[in-house]
Amino acid sequence: MCDQTEKYHVIKYLFEPRHVAIIGASANKKKIGFKIVENIRLGGFKGKVYPINPKEKELMGFKAYKSIGDITDEKEIDMALICVPEPIVLDAVKTCVSKKVKYILVITSGFSEIGKNKEEKEIVEFAQDHGMRILGPNIFGAFINKSDLNASFASSIIPKGHVALISQSGALGAALIGETGEENIGLSSMIPLGNKADVDESDLLEYLMDDESTKVILIYMEGVKNGERLISVLKKTTQKKPVIVIKSGRSKKGALAAASHTGSLSGSDEVFQAIMNQCNVHRPEDIAMALQWAKYLAESPVPKGENSIIITNGGGVGVMAADACEKYGVQLFDNYQTLYDVFSPFVPEFGSIKNPIDITGQVGIEGYEKCIQASVNHPDIHSIICLGCEHALFNEEALKTTIERIHKKYGKIKPILYVFYGGKAIKNAIKHLKSLGIPIYGDLYQAISCLGELYKDYRHKIMLESTTKELDTENIEINYDGIEKILHEVKEDNRKFLLADEARRMMDYAGIPMPKSIIATNMASAVEFAKEIGWPVAMKIVSKDILHKSDAGGVVLNLENETEIMDAWQAIMLSCRKYDPLAKIKGIEICEMIKIETETIVGGRRDPNFGPTLMFGSGGIYVEILKDVAFRALSFSRHEIMGMLKETRLYPLLLGVRGETKKDINAIVDIIIRVAMILRKFDQVTDIEINPLVAYEEGRGVKAVDARILIK
Repeated sequence: MCDQTEKYHVIKYLFEPRHVAIIGASANKKKIGFKIVENIRLGGFKGKVYPINPKEKELMGFKAYKSIGDITDEKEIDMALICVPEPIVLDAVKTCVSKKVKYILVITSGFSEIGKNKEEKEIVEFAQDHGMRILGPNIFGAFINKSDLNASFASSIIPKGHVALISQSGALGAALIGETGEENIGLSSMIPLGNKADVDESDLLEYLMDDESTKVILIYMEGVKNGERLISVLKKTTQKKPVIVIKSGRSKKGALAAASHTGSLSGSDEVFQAIMNQCNVHRPEDIAMALQWAKYLAESPVPKGENSIIITNGGGVGVMAADACEKYGVQLFDNYQTLYDVFSPFVPEFGSIKNPIDITGQVGIEGYEKCIQASVNHPDIHSIICLGCEHALFNEEALKTTIERIHKKYGKIKPILYVFYGGKAIKNAIKHLKSLGIPIYGDLYQAISCLGELYKDYRHKIMLESTTKELDTENIEINYDGIEKILHEVKEDNRKFLLADEARRMMDYAGIPMPKSIIATNMASAVEFAKEIGWPVAMKIVSKDILHKSDAGGVVLNLENETEIMDAWQAIMLSCRKYDPLAKIKGIEICEMIKIETETIVGGRRDPNFGPTLMFGSGGIYVEILKDVAFRALSFSRHEIMGMLKETRLYPLLLGVRGETKKDINAIVDIIIRVAMILRKFDQVTDIEINPLVAYEEGRGVKAVDARILIK
């Protein structure tokens, strides 16, 4: 098999093929092999085209060949499309070796999507062993604007532009081509992934992130393959251009069950959403919103600041726009003196120069032009939202000509968008202006959501300029040898989780502070250990068969004398024996009772899609009810970890409210870093959960009350 480096350096040949072979090309107009050859011809592909059909000598002006091996004028072929029946696809792939084909697009369906995983795997393994990559199977072909290549059986007419579409669904991908045509969204490429047997989103992003003809990347995704690589590539890509992801499966129905709070809280969509946020990926609710975002982000100029203004002829719609701005993170400029200086010459006395700027219904469409011109010319105004409601002074032709003139003159200087409400005449004007590529909408929430996403990218770039460096973990002391020894002992005992004393030792080796504790094996030693630790104490069952101690009645708190210790011993043993009569009980842990202040939870687990992930949130016994948690892919960036803290409702409490002191946030970040270091070092650790991690006032640190650790 060719090595991994060699496999990825030829990705440009998928987007810039010099020659294309169609295995299964056909003269029958009802067959896919005919449509693909026809679209290649109509698209004007400048490279060489080789239809492969043993019965034909010529197809649509192209010389036909019996086999790809019969091509004599080229020693190598960049791209081959296979559209023959499933049983002979592997044979077709094998014929590609003679011409050292770089990319094979398997159009044919009938593989893993119907359970034929073995057949699909065999094709991919053979291709990779011979230095070839497989796109698909089960795709409709590909469209690449820069190569004038429409090697698909989708529409013959695909609008050309700056949005790259990647779709795991062939049917939806083909439908998106139709939708982009309706919305006047030009494409730089359209690549379906189908079964994603080999080539995946990461491969395509590696090329598209540096492709000058692509300004926005829109992905429809059903499942994640090699999530850790995807995270890395997405982070690099979003530093250069916007990435929009539509993903099916937002519900928790398909979430994997796990024996920890961290697992149960990370449903099918929570981790995905958190990681998309971490990578600065735009994630719309639906396809319509995705297309609007893609179009606006591809065509709008980059703002130079965050001061937005609303210009409207109606107070009510202006207030609605202000609400939408708050929802989508668009900041309204509120310097009254500047607003007065800029707009007072154009606004009637009974209007308003407070943002939103209400020019009133008395002012016609020409009034907008004056206000927009003044806004564009002022350095403290960075983006403009132009709103209008139809009235007697409006007419369709004036609206069309004025907005067209305004946008042609100013639309590339600052972000401007237009929203107009009204009847048929207004809707006709909107349709006409949209066809010219002008960002005009019939709904202000749709419009302002686009501006909000533009500002999301703007803030991300500002953040990248300030800090994205990861912490230097070399100076953080962790006894890896000690942890390794514990994990080996647990594995030898054929267990999947650590007992309380083992988890405590592991936390100690990791530098994570816990209350003092000793395991007692009888009632007398429990009393002596309690005296040694100091009153009050807590008692917790220690058994490899009882993972959730509280559920089994295996935890008693605030014990203050010998009598209470003896009573608690009997109660715990009775309750746990009833909970699981066959449970092997190692003893009862006698623990120091600590002062409980702000309870947090810190977790880490190996997500089935994204690998090691981190969790932070509100801790304690109500963690699964509150569900106030945030996730991140494994990171050693203080900025990213602080972002996780700030996403929770708990964060304002950590800062201190109503006279309370600020909590030791730096100590919390340190614990999260240590959990991340353990996950990075030990592949066998699947879950770490510290709950509660009690945070004290700034400078006094934190303390882990309980720790639960699972291994493979």
